[in-house]
Amino acid sequence: MFKSALKGIAVITSGLFFGALGLFLGAYIGGNFVQDFTLFGVRGYEAAGQLGFILGCIMGIAVSILFLRNRSKL
Repeated sequence: MFKSALKGIAVITSGLFFGALGLFLGAYIGGNFVQDFTLFGVRGYEAAGQLGFILGCIMGIAVSILFLRNRSKL
């Protein structure tokens, strides 16, 4: 029980960490390179930052689940 709770906390933390990285990377790219990009009613660095956060969270959760699943089989 305790082990699975720690895994859940690790997955959520990893998702938020990768989401924050995606947010900053997306805002950087959106502010400097794709200023006309529009998403959710905003454009430029705000839109690219939101997209980066969403994709970063998805990738962080997926990577941590795969890592924890493969680690428990060892």
